[in-house]
Amino acid sequence: MYDYDLLVVGSANADLVIGVERRPGAGETVLGTDLAVHPGGKGANQAVAAARLGARTALLARVGDDAYGRLLLDSQRAAGVDTVGVLVGGAPTGVALITVDPSGDNSIVVSPGANGRLTPADVRAAASLFQASRVVSTQLEIPLETVAEVVRDLADGSRFVLNPSPPQPLPADILAACDPLIVNEHEARVILGDAAVGDSPEDWARILLAKGPRSVVVTLGAEGALVASAEGVARVLSVAVDAVDTTGAGDAFTAALAWRLGAGATLAEAAAYAARVGAAAVTREGAQESFPTAAEVEAL
Repeated sequence: MYDYDLLVVGSANADLVIGVERRPGAGETVLGTDLAVHPGGKGANQAVAAARLGARTALLARVGDDAYGRLLLDSQRAAGVDTVGVLVGGAPTGVALITVDPSGDNSIVVSPGANGRLTPADVRAAASLFQASRVVSTQLEIPLETVAEVVRDLADGSRFVLNPSPPQPLPADILAACDPLIVNEHEARVILGDAAVGDSPEDWARILLAKGPRSVVVTLGAEGALVASAEGVARVLSVAVDAVDTTGAGDAFTAALAWRLGAGATLAEAAAYAARVGAAAVTREGAQESFPTAAEVEAL
């Protein structure tokens, strides 16, 4: 019996968000809205998103001993996330600088801060969390060597989910553990590199699958997602919504998919549910505060 449906190992940032009519070009200054500060970071976002849906969730992360760190801890606890694995100190809390245009599209620059100090030793010290978790999810806003240690510390029978964002080439041992590897178009192209052949998501998924993951999911925004495994390749549709802010939508998708897989759903079933969760998230501003409950997803 697992104590946690999902253990998220990853980043925790303060999101500093400004709305703009358009993003500035090189050397250009544009005026924006008042600054808004939100709890964020891909790891913290995934943990809150899963907990809001009803998953028993724990977070392994590092924050600074500062106001942003306290903001993040408060947000996790308010959502019902177990923060026993959140380490405090070593560097200031990570910060993400985010601009959002009228269409809801965003551009993000991240200062890793304490996220860059989450080490393989921290992962090894959290062995009890790994033994207690049905699914483990992570991203690349923490050091790659720490992600590699996560793979080595997985409990027998647990499932590993990776969203390689921000993207970089991945070693074979990490790729082989992914079930699934979750990428958008940009992430797929970076990981494929010279192997990128064809312009369709189906092509990217098949080539990615050949690199070693047990399964692959390509997110397609408003068009839903594509799933690929040894059983084949299939498209999963989303629902039409009016997007307000896409910040955190990918994290909500990943968290929902990881949770549903752990609950026994097929990859296509989990992706279909996750697409609805992601659609609900883009209808509200911000990241964590936009994540829906299970009842809100059903009502969409």
